[in-house]
Amino acid sequence: MWCISLWMLMVASLSKACEPTVTTVSGSHAPSKYCSGDMIFQEDFEELDLEKWQHENTLSGGGNWEFQYYSNNRTNSFVHDGLLFIRPSLTADHYGDWFISAGRLNVDGGAPADRCTNSRWFGCERIGTANHILNPIKSARLRSISSFSFRYGRIEVRAKMPAGDWLWPAVWLMPTYDAYGTWPASGEIDLVESRGNRHMYLDGVHIGTQEAGSKLHYGPYPELNGWDKTHWIRRNTNGYDRAFHRYEMEWTPDYMKFTLDDEELGTITPDEGGFWKIGEFGKTPNVDNPWKYATKMAPFDQKFYIILNLAVGGINGYFPDGITNPDPKPWFNYSPAAATDFWKHKSRWLPTWNLDVNDGQDASLQVDYVRVWAL
Repeated sequence: MWCISLWMLMVASLSKACEPTVTTVSGSHAPSKYCSGDMIFQEDFEELDLEKWQHENTLSGGGNWEFQYYSNNRTNSFVHDGLLFIRPSLTADHYGDWFISAGRLNVDGGAPADRCTNSRWFGCERIGTANHILNPIKSARLRSISSFSFRYGRIEVRAKMPAGDWLWPAVWLMPTYDAYGTWPASGEIDLVESRGNRHMYLDGVHIGTQEAGSKLHYGPYPELNGWDKTHWIRRNTNGYDRAFHRYEMEWTPDYMKFTLDDEELGTITPDEGGFWKIGEFGKTPNVDNPWKYATKMAPFDQKFYIILNLAVGGINGYFPDGITNPDPKPWFNYSPAAATDFWKHKSRWLPTWNLDVNDGQDASLQVDYVRVWAL
């Protein structure tokens, strides 16, 4: 009798230990079995695991006409001492100065691993001219689209932001499937974004390396995007480029909570009106709600994958016109030749990147780990 009772107690204990979870996962590196509280994705960057991280290979400029292009090259993405480095470099260093304004660049290598990953915005092939140069910067964007995506859970990324004028690092998540339509109807989750300028001000407020923030993008179409109502920032006078910090999100069927070093940045808790109500989209006539038959968390009730990247510049306003910087911003966001204007002034911004010091680590987005837990 004692043995039977002990066996029953052990069975009950084991069954109780695996609490049900609201988290769902998919991908080649997603666990088949897991319980609430389990770590379901872990990357400590002891190596650059290309089964986990697919490189983007495109000239598309991130949809913002940014000045970099992305490729799979160890100049721009590598692992050293347990850290992932995403490092910018000059296209001219690879192809020569003449190539920027006169070359033809086709990034579709033909083999499965070398395919162009985004053809929009002339993303697979471009021809440089004197007025419209090729992307002057090379960088990297890594994503877990094939290996891991999840819906609901807790994600933590420990990272150090880069320093250098006009650098734009980001750790973010995009929907694995556009369940509600194209961007931003299916959502975007920005875990952290920052700017690399160490001395940049807007209306007297430092918006460079001393600022980091999280935000959500959502809306029925690009011109109707509610990000400004779900945007949280924190300033650190020491700069987020000087040390590693932990960027976290807890994501449940009821709320999304963003924290930085365990201190809350912001929480959004939709009621039955969901993100349609939060975005106040009903004030715009003749617009349909893409989430009207979904849950209150839509579009953030679907699986998302993880992205790590370092962009440069762009014309979407992330680097506003009218900012104060030791060397003025070399392009205007309305310029039809923004990349050309940026490149013409490389003598101003390139020294701030310190690429010739310590293998350019200052200008690199450095990621220590990425971890995801089930809820």
